[in-house]
Amino acid sequence: MDDLMTVVDWSRWQFALTAIYHWLFVPLTLGLSLIVAVMESLYLKTKSEKWLAATKFWMTLFGINFAIGVATGIILEFEFGTNWSNYSWFVGDIFGAPLAIEGLIAFFMESTFVAVMFFGWGKVSPRFHLASTWLTWLGASISALWILVANAWMQYPVGMEFDPAQMRNVMDNFWVLFSGVAVNKFFHAVFSGWALAGVFVVGVSAWFFYKKRNVPFAIRSTKVGGWIGLAGLLLTMYTGDGSAVEVTKHQPMKLAAMEGLYKGSSGQGLVGIGIVNPDKKWNNDEKEYLFDIEIPYGLSILAKHDPKAFVPGIADIINGIEINENGDTVNTIGYEERIRLGKLSHEALRAYDIAHASHDTVAMADAARELKKYYPYFGYGYFDSVEEAIPPVGVTFYSFRVMVILGSYFLLFFVVALFAVYKKDWLLRHRWLQIIAIASVPLMWICSEAGWIVAEVGRQPWTVQDLLPTKAAISEISSASVITTFWLFATVFTILLIAEVSIMTRQISKKSMNNLETDNSH
Repeated sequence: MDDLMTVVDWSRWQFALTAIYHWLFVPLTLGLSLIVAVMESLYLKTKSEKWLAATKFWMTLFGINFAIGVATGIILEFEFGTNWSNYSWFVGDIFGAPLAIEGLIAFFMESTFVAVMFFGWGKVSPRFHLASTWLTWLGASISALWILVANAWMQYPVGMEFDPAQMRNVMDNFWVLFSGVAVNKFFHAVFSGWALAGVFVVGVSAWFFYKKRNVPFAIRSTKVGGWIGLAGLLLTMYTGDGSAVEVTKHQPMKLAAMEGLYKGSSGQGLVGIGIVNPDKKWNNDEKEYLFDIEIPYGLSILAKHDPKAFVPGIADIINGIEINENGDTVNTIGYEERIRLGKLSHEALRAYDIAHASHDTVAMADAARELKKYYPYFGYGYFDSVEEAIPPVGVTFYSFRVMVILGSYFLLFFVVALFAVYKKDWLLRHRWLQIIAIASVPLMWICSEAGWIVAEVGRQPWTVQDLLPTKAAISEISSASVITTFWLFATVFTILLIAEVSIMTRQISKKSMNNLETDNSH
């Protein structure tokens, strides 16, 4: 058992490591491809060589990021088979279909038009080249769509039915996969990529202001990056609100962990800033926070768009307590009962397997009915205590606040940047603005990674919500092999990240020494 848990823990760390590194590159690809397409559209409209130079400069940085993102993404998909083979079998074609579509359509579409975008200058017509640039952006977005649909299904599994004969889930309605969770997750991720790329472009442009080189180029880039970034951030906030509602409906335990809330109430406040009490358990009387500043009614508004709504905490969910819209206490199925029902579903599955082996069709039918009855709680049958079903509260709580606080900061960032760029003297005279813009670039990545941590750590201990916990999704491999590959991947990914940052900074430094206004190199 100890070796099994070591395999589970190290496999989780390995997958988290790969996902975090991969997510460093994905948002910039999604956003920078749009910015490049807009700049090339402006070049085709104005016929100005200045817009052509800007397009090629940002296209170069996009290409560097795109190449490294592909490398980490491929490794991430391989890990489903190497480390999580039980998961891969359990989800069947439900998870595989979106990944296959992503690979066959989106990835090849994106890769094909990337080649035209980079090597088609002077070889294809300007309009066809522009179309290729826009199709590259579209391909990147479609690629994100299918990946996020697959991930959303793990958060809210719909459109499937468990087949005991195959011991796996089978898809019965493909379009149901585009649930509210999937739609909000897709747009939230894509729009956040626009915001991240906007901060990146504004920050790099600020470097040119700081060096007093290529100022007209930096002004144009800041305007495009600033407007796209601002639009992306506002839309990210809007879809984030929709995501919070979906989490409330389908993953209330995640919402409770995000808030560090153990005992809910009607008109529940939202902790703006706080420190969770590490000694707090779901069944003790310790305070939830060592320190907190609460926004009155904030969580009720965020979760249910109703300032008087009841939002359950961790203890409420475990005990099966909910309050309806009339203010009446409603007893739902608590976690101890879910564990019991989950174990009954396991017994029914074993009974089906025995009946199948002996060709007893009557017993098979009886077992199948029992399994279907209790299957919604199948995953809980792997737990021995309710504590196993509680996500890491501290990590989820702090990550959520990092995301929200930095997101609010970047709203101000874009407003100030756009105001300043239309007041040219501000950009040239106020070096503190330039320094803040440059320093904000890594902060945007921290904000983006914090959002991903909230989504994935808050889902724990599940690989598939309510149906398959991580400890049941693992491959039969040795802990030594997982530990070895973890450090191998950590080394390789760090080298790739250092290489990308080095190449990008070299390109930026090189351009800061040249006059971009006359740079027509291909």
